[in-house]
Amino acid sequence: MAILAGVLQAWSLAWPWHTDGFPAGYGQPLWWLQLLSLAVLPAALMRVQRAWHGVLIGWGFACAWLCATFWWLFISMHTYGGLPAPLAVLAVFALAAFLALYYAIVCGLFVAWRGERLAAAMLMFAALWLLAELARGQWWTGFPWGAGGYAHVDGPLAGLAPWIGVYGIGAVASAMAMWLAGLRAVHARHVSGYVALAVLVGVVWLAQRLPQAAVAAAPNQPVSVALLQGNISQGEKFQASSGIPMALAWYAQQLQQSQADMVIAPETAIPVLLQQAPHGYWQELQQRFASGKQAALVGVPLGDFEQGYTNSMVGLVPGSAEPYRYDKHHLVPFGEFIPPMFRWFTDLMKIPLGDFNRGGMNQPSLAWAGERWAPNICYEDLFGEELASRFVDGAQSPTIMVNASNIAWFGDSIAIDQHLQISRMRSLELARPMLRATNTGATAVIGRDGAVQQILPHQSRAVLQAQVQGVDAAPTWFAQWAGRWGLWPLWGLDLLVVLAGWLGRRR
Repeated sequence: MAILAGVLQAWSLAWPWHTDGFPAGYGQPLWWLQLLSLAVLPAALMRVQRAWHGVLIGWGFACAWLCATFWWLFISMHTYGGLPAPLAVLAVFALAAFLALYYAIVCGLFVAWRGERLAAAMLMFAALWLLAELARGQWWTGFPWGAGGYAHVDGPLAGLAPWIGVYGIGAVASAMAMWLAGLRAVHARHVSGYVALAVLVGVVWLAQRLPQAAVAAAPNQPVSVALLQGNISQGEKFQASSGIPMALAWYAQQLQQSQADMVIAPETAIPVLLQQAPHGYWQELQQRFASGKQAALVGVPLGDFEQGYTNSMVGLVPGSAEPYRYDKHHLVPFGEFIPPMFRWFTDLMKIPLGDFNRGGMNQPSLAWAGERWAPNICYEDLFGEELASRFVDGAQSPTIMVNASNIAWFGDSIAIDQHLQISRMRSLELARPMLRATNTGATAVIGRDGAVQQILPHQSRAVLQAQVQGVDAAPTWFAQWAGRWGLWPLWGLDLLVVLAGWLGRRR
């Protein structure tokens, strides 16, 4: 039951089948499925008395959940990386099995420390669950893909995002799941459980109605944007005979012809170092945007093989002496940097440009057309606390967020829709629109309320023409505390709750 529930937990993040009202291939998050599937876990834990039984149940749930969430890593490692299929399967399972240990440990602790009353069990389960989610999201560079809170980007808990972020939502959801599980338990007869649920519902209701400056502020004047989706398969993207000339030609044509105020090309839209591009290629693009009333953000690797290179976005702005530059800060292990002692593993795969230098943490935004455009590259938008750091200086805080990605590494898989939900959550947390320019999808315009306003079909070569309105207002409460202190406030509060529960159990 725990393993089956873990698979359903993964599907709740982006339901992998077509649903009426959503474009074909668009995975819909199901918040109610996340609650029901998670409720199976504490229900199972309350049936056992030994902590090590809880460890096994928790590990089975989490391992199934994570395998079903990021199974598409197999595509990047085997189909495009050239790793033999058995090794690629083993690698995905090993990653899931390792990350599942966080949840296994906290489930064992829950069995050992759970209280007699439902309210105490709710608080303890939520605190321990949050502990595992924070550890997965930050330790060993962090890999929080598929955190349970992302299933609630459309649900009643979405109103908590600008206050406590995706991890806080996940903690509230886990408390509710514990309450559902406790309905069949003997201690459900205690009134305290219903009081605790009423408190949670009241907090959710209040969060949706308390005003925040960024949420209530009037948006700026519309700015026209063109989001480019080249749809160049990963198998061709870095091929000198096919993908490279195709990308250079198509993106140059769109950049030259676009009439939008801002043109945005995805991550590594130019798939070679600038000195490797055809003679005059980059100079022509710079000349195109050297004057007039248009600007561009283009994904391109910068640097050289001797000094190192960066995964970057370059901004071409009229009247600027030097192009704007953003270098990716949070790199992908194995894909963009090689962890210590793992070079043997990456040597088994054929990944071009696989060892980037890291950019700074809090790089300035691009000022253009009365807006401050803040780029982030690929899975950097998984780390809301890092994006929030750009809001510490209110006068320079972003008015529009931009995510440039290349999910072609994972084929036409559910990874595309899972990443879309991640970007939507960042818009909710920060109350800023998010523009997504991607190679194969999901290229989209996301409003400051997390709603998808426009989206291109996956796996299509097209340009998304849209109007976007930035938000120039005081940051959300989440942006303020996470921007200054990261996730330490959550860590501190969570550890206090766990410690209090442990001391109470000992007494």
